[in-house]
Amino acid sequence: MPEPSPHATLVKFGYPRTLLHQGSHWAVLVRPAQPTLGSLILCAMGEETSYGDLSREAIIEQGELVTCIERVLRQFSDYERINYLMLMMVDPHVHFHVLPRYARERIFQEQSFPDRGWPALPDLGSTQAATEALVHALRDSWRSIIHAEGEN
Repeated sequence: MPEPSPHATLVKFGYPRTLLHQGSHWAVLVRPAQPTLGSLILCAMGEETSYGDLSREAIIEQGELVTCIERVLRQFSDYERINYLMLMMVDPHVHFHVLPRYARERIFQEQSFPDRGWPALPDLGSTQAATEALVHALRDSWRSIIHAEGEN
């Protein structure tokens, strides 16, 4: 039986091109528009449009992935805080914008990534495109940290 097509929210955030990890219930994607260095999308793979409709198994997997995400982003961007924003007004499927937050800009391949909203709300209108190099670097970080620890 063929796998179902990805829903519109996954596709909007670049699936499968931006994929870091795909579990049974969730995908971790590099956010195509980067308000801060290492911004990700944690997106449910199912058709649910309400967080309360997720299965118990999906919630358990989400918790495990949050631990993995924070390990990877701590090493990659050395964030000071991390924000998980559930903004499902435009993209209806269950997903979180995962934003590493920091007071001082971060540099990736000679490109500056300031956190323009620090220390208040993130500035989602001030973004830079996630380059292929950034996707590959985050993928490498995911593999080196998570797979080395024997997780997910």
